[in-house]
Amino acid sequence: MKYTVVIEKTENNYGAYVPDLPGCVAVAETQDELMELIKEAVELHIESMKLDGEQIPEPTTVSAWVEV
Repeated sequence: MKYTVVIEKTENNYGAYVPDLPGCVAVAETQDELMELIKEAVELHIESMKLDGEQIPEPTTVSAWVEV
Protein backbone atom coordinates (compact mmCIF):
# COMPACT_ATOMS: atom_id res chain seq x y z
CA MET A 1 0.00 0.00 0.00
CA LYS A 2 1.08 3.56 -0.62
CA TYR A 3 0.13 6.21 1.94
CA THR A 4 0.31 9.95 1.42
CA VAL A 5 2.90 11.60 3.67
CA VAL A 6 2.66 15.30 4.47
CA ILE A 7 6.07 16.92 5.01
CA GLU A 8 6.47 20.25 6.76
CA LYS A 9 9.70 22.22 7.04
CA THR A 10 10.19 24.19 10.22
CA GLU A 11 12.95 26.56 11.16
CA ASN A 12 15.04 23.75 12.70
CA ASN A 13 13.91 20.46 11.18
CA TYR A 14 11.39 18.54 9.11
CA GLY A 15 8.20 16.90 10.32
CA ALA A 16 5.96 14.38 8.61
CA TYR A 17 2.61 12.76 9.27
CA VAL A 18 0.32 10.30 7.52
CA PRO A 19 -3.29 11.55 7.39
CA ASP A 20 -4.70 8.04 6.88
CA LEU A 21 -2.85 6.73 9.97
CA PRO A 22 -3.61 9.16 12.83
CA GLY A 23 -0.70 9.39 15.25
CA CYS A 24 1.86 8.21 12.70
CA VAL A 25 4.52 10.94 12.73
CA ALA A 26 8.26 11.50 12.42
CA VAL A 27 10.72 14.37 12.90
CA ALA A 28 14.28 14.66 11.57
CA GLU A 29 17.00 17.16 10.76
CA THR A 30 17.07 16.33 7.04
CA GLN A 31 14.42 15.37 4.54
CA ASP A 32 16.29 12.17 3.62
CA GLU A 33 16.42 11.09 7.26
CA LEU A 34 12.77 12.04 7.64
CA MET A 35 11.70 9.77 4.78
CA GLU A 36 13.54 6.83 6.34
CA LEU A 37 11.93 7.50 9.72
CA ILE A 38 8.38 7.98 8.42
CA LYS A 39 8.62 4.76 6.40
CA GLU A 40 9.67 2.93 9.56
CA ALA A 41 6.90 4.68 11.51
CA VAL A 42 4.27 3.53 8.98
CA GLU A 43 5.53 -0.05 9.15
CA LEU A 44 5.51 -0.05 12.96
CA HIS A 45 2.12 1.67 13.12
CA ILE A 46 0.53 -0.93 10.85
CA GLU A 47 2.23 -3.79 12.70
CA SER A 48 0.89 -2.45 16.00
CA MET A 49 -2.63 -2.12 14.58
CA LYS A 50 -2.51 -5.72 13.38
CA LEU A 51 -1.34 -6.94 16.80
CA ASP A 52 -4.23 -5.04 18.40
CA GLY A 53 -6.71 -6.61 15.96
CA GLU A 54 -7.52 -3.27 14.35
CA GLN A 55 -8.49 -2.95 10.71
CA ILE A 56 -5.77 -1.37 8.59
CA PRO A 57 -7.22 1.66 6.78
CA GLU A 58 -6.97 1.81 3.02
CA PRO A 59 -5.05 4.84 1.77
CA THR A 60 -7.57 7.50 0.75
CA THR A 61 -5.67 10.78 1.06
CA VAL A 62 -4.38 12.26 -2.18
CA SER A 63 -2.41 15.40 -2.83
CA ALA A 64 -2.32 17.98 -5.58
CA TRP A 65 -0.51 21.19 -6.38
CA VAL A 66 -2.28 24.51 -6.87
CA GLU A 67 -0.40 27.16 -8.82
CA VAL A 68 -1.10 30.79 -7.88
